[in-house]
This record gives sequence, structure tokens and C-alpha cells, in this order.
Amino acid sequence: MTRPTRAFIDISALRHNFQQVRKAAPGRKILAVVKADAYGHGAARVAPALDDRADAFAVARIEEAEALRSLGITKPVLLLGGVCGHEELVAAAKYDLDLVVHHESQIVTLERASLHKPVRVWLKVDTGMHRLGFAPGQVAGMWERLENCKTVATTIRLMTHLARADERDDPGTKDQIACFSSIDKASEVQTSLANSAGVLAWPESHGDWVRPGIMLYGISPFSDGSGESEGLRPVMTFTSRLIAVNRLRKGDSIGYGGTWTCPEDMPVGVVAVGYADGYPRHAPSGTPVLVNDARTQLIGRVSMDLLSVDLRSQPTARPGDPVILWGRGLPAEEVAARVGSIAYELVSRIAPRVAMAVIDEDAGQEPVLSPSTGESR
Repeated sequence: MTRPTRAFIDISALRHNFQQVRKAAPGRKILAVVKADAYGHGAARVAPALDDRADAFAVARIEEAEALRSLGITKPVLLLGGVCGHEELVAAAKYDLDLVVHHESQIVTLERASLHKPVRVWLKVDTGMHRLGFAPGQVAGMWERLENCKTVATTIRLMTHLARADERDDPGTKDQIACFSSIDKASEVQTSLANSAGVLAWPESHGDWVRPGIMLYGISPFSDGSGESEGLRPVMTFTSRLIAVNRLRKGDSIGYGGTWTCPEDMPVGVVAVGYADGYPRHAPSGTPVLVNDARTQLIGRVSMDLLSVDLRSQPTARPGDPVILWGRGLPAEEVAARVGSIAYELVSRIAPRVAMAVIDEDAGQEPVLSPSTGESR
């Protein structure tokens, strides 16, 4: 039997979430972030679905940009880390990429290069994240060098990244916005500050371009929230099925190490999913799982291909019944909090061996899982 582990990608939810960006930041241009294979959702699915909506896309690596171009994406594509050396610069020019410039070495590369066409650049300012970018006092000098560089297109933009926008009450975000606004060029050129948290919670950070990432996929950027509370819909639903139901006795231990012991005679389900599929190995007993759309819990250790669930609340469950690990009905944020992680990590670590299927309710496409076979139809 075909392994029943699936990740369903809901394109109608993706478009809905994009519209929520428009609603939160009206009139701004939208740079859709599809790095890390669209946060595990598949850039080859996500980018074409947003190509008629987004003003541009953002990626982290040259290879990701090349893949978008191979899909026929002609919108601007921003390389968030910029280039490292002449070879990458030549490749970036070949694929007509926009480049973030955050270090003097990148300016030196641009000054020494000879390109068939100037590249568009975004000068990055470090306003408080202290990761990448120029100190505010360096901006004028670096800007002048870029303006005088023959390999740089005349339109130069200014950007920064918010370090604590996901903490709604933290004053650091206001400090960053004020720091950015104090730069002379910030009032003269196109700007970009807002990530997903900035889009939703800090309208004063919206600038000319917003850069939504995690919210596009239906996940809240806030540690104290859920996508649903922000009007978002989960794009990924990670699913599998029961492949066995065992009737165990009081005192029987479950899985490797016997870390969970049956407190009474009870049914235990075995689910065809494990850490080799991207489910977190360190998930503790008690992590929520849906079986037949009803809540139950993980028990025992997660193994490579399998995990066990408590079926006392579902005495009639049988092999073939559907299981949701996160997604519709079970927010990834809730699972992430239980396992001591963040939802970004959960969705971006889905393993290549997990089959992905597209749902697009707007187009009438919604796979239905057959309990009897475990196949989609």
C-alpha cells in the first residue's frame, strides 16, 4: 500500500492570506517571500499561484531565484542576502535579480565588475537587529558609492529588518522605525521595513513595500497568537492515517524506551508518520493530534516512520482512519508551542519523501481522503 503520509497545500487559502496582506497594508507594494521552498510549501506551487497578485518575490539563494525564473516568473525577484563574490553577481545579472547590499565587500564587487546590464539594489540599514546592514551613519557614503557605480541601476531602494515586531508591546520596534526614518534618504526613495509582524501590528512600518512571509502560509508571526486570530487560513495540512490499532493492557509501555505506560486497558493507534517525514522527534507525549477530526494525543517517543496515539476517546477507530498532525483544525502554532519550537520550523522541515497534493477550492479542486484505502481521489 502506498505510504499515506501527505501534505495538502491549499492554494485558495494562500490567496486568501495574500488578500489579508492587501487589507492590512492598503496601497503598498507586496514582495512575497518564498525562500526555503516557500517555507516548505513548495515554491513551484506558491509563486505561480501569486504571480498575478504579488509585485515581486524574495528568496534567499541564487538557486531559488533560478528556479523561479525557470517556472516563467518574470516579476522582480529580490535576493535577500545579496551576492557573495563576482561569480554570484554575474549569475544574479543573468537572472535579472534585485540585490540586497548589506556589506561593503558587496559594493566593492559591484565596483570592480563589468556587467552587460546594471542590477537593481536595495541598500540595507542595521537599525537594531545587528545582523546584516550598514550602520545609519554609513548610509550616505555607501549610497554615494552605489550611485557612482556603473553596474548599479539608477533606482536604489532602502530597507531594514525588524527584530522584535512579533512582540506587540516591545518598544524596540518603535525605536527601529524612528532610526530608519531619521535617515535622510528614507524620505526620498522607496523603502521596505515590514515583515509579516510589521504588516499586521505596526502600520507605521509599512513604507512603500511590505515583505510578508509566514503570514502568507496562514501562520501567525506572533508568539501569543494563531493564524486564525489574525484572519488567516492554514495553507499546509500535514496528514497521515492509522495503520494499526492495538488493544493494550494496563502497564504496557509504548515505543522506544517505554517512556509512556498505559494507565488502563486501552486502544492505541499507530500512525504512519515519523521524524523522517519531518514530524519533530522531540515531541512529547501529550502533543495534540487529530484522529477522525477529533482531538487526541501523541504517546511515547516518535520514531523514524511511526508514532503512537491514545485512542481511548475513539474506541471505534480502525486502520485507515485519517490523522491530522497540523493544519486544518489543529494550528501548527499550537503543535509548535507544545514541542518547544516555532511553526516556521515545523512547516519548513517537511521531508522530500512526503507526497504533496494541491487543494484549490476556488477551482473546485479538493482531494478527499478515502478511509478504506488511504489514497487521495
